[in-house]
Amino acid sequence: MSKWVTVWGNATSVAERRPENYAKDITLRYPIKCAFGGNALRLHFSNFCGTEPVTLTRVSVAPAVSDREINLKDAAVVTFGGSESVTIGAGEEVFSDEIPFRVKPLGSISVSVYLKDFTLMRSAVVIKGPLTRGFFSLGDQSLSSVLPLERTRSTDTFYFLTGVDLWTDDDKRAVICYGDSITAQSWADYFAIECMRDPYNTTAVIRRAASGTRILREYTCITYESYGLCGKRRFEREISTVSGADAVIIQQGINDIIHPVGTEINPFRPMSDLPDLKQLKEGYKYYMDVAEKYGLEVFTGTLLPIYGWRTYAPFREELRGGFNEWLRSLSNCIDFDKEVCDGLAFAAGMDSGDHLHPSEKAYELMAKLAFKATKKGD
Repeated sequence: MSKWVTVWGNATSVAERRPENYAKDITLRYPIKCAFGGNALRLHFSNFCGTEPVTLTRVSVAPAVSDREINLKDAAVVTFGGSESVTIGAGEEVFSDEIPFRVKPLGSISVSVYLKDFTLMRSAVVIKGPLTRGFFSLGDQSLSSVLPLERTRSTDTFYFLTGVDLWTDDDKRAVICYGDSITAQSWADYFAIECMRDPYNTTAVIRRAASGTRILREYTCITYESYGLCGKRRFEREISTVSGADAVIIQQGINDIIHPVGTEINPFRPMSDLPDLKQLKEGYKYYMDVAEKYGLEVFTGTLLPIYGWRTYAPFREELRGGFNEWLRSLSNCIDFDKEVCDGLAFAAGMDSGDHLHPSEKAYELMAKLAFKATKKGD
């Protein structure tokens, strides 16, 4: 084994602002399915979107027996510069020490994080999918074999933990899926499942997606701040911290098109936020230039239908269509739109019901397209 490869990861974004912004004396536990094995690991934690320091009192990693249960016999306490606890400053990120830890191919591990003191729960991302599970439990459960049912709830919000790296074989690699809520939902997980079905799999799928995000704009109001950072504040930081990556799939831009409605309707969504086709292209060219700097092959995904969505309008459809035509002119375009669309709208069975997000059937299809496009040797 000869290199670090990120085997699991998510974006760091902004948690929705609520009156109860702080947590105390709780444990987060995140079960993680590993695409391949390794004999050491390190964890990546981020407080990039935080406005004050956070302290992780104790972090442990262990083989996962089930969603809430771990094999305590083989658990390890994670250290940071030799210390069990670590304080991460506002806007900062840390990697743990390298921890000797055997992970089997297709093995599952759980990362548990105990937060003893009042902690600003701001750096986080909401994700969903068949491989995605999260829990929080009252008290210090970081070295508890089973999270107590009566003191535990599930969560789809992932706080602070943004990556797990394995020391693994030289042929292993990571593929990054970058985008907004469509990528924060199921297709990245289904893509990972497609990879893991291959008995010779060497690929981990790393999701860097945050709901509501746009290429060119971001909100400064607390009403919409959870819609995250714009591309120039997200992209380079998120791809540069994925170890062993050689490709990125970018599927983003629909929020740039559908969000602006005019201040007479919503004071935070002026029509001046609406980009033209040239600006959208420039945003993607920035992504491609940065990806090239890091040696990543770029795959682009066409934007999906919006017909029937509450802000649908012909001028938005024209912009989406023009942008998709430009994407199709690029090499390595994955034409998601063509496969899930029937005319202007989603094809039968491909719409989740809101006329913006795909159904699970569509997400599975998108995963197969991504797998075929990025598979080595094809």
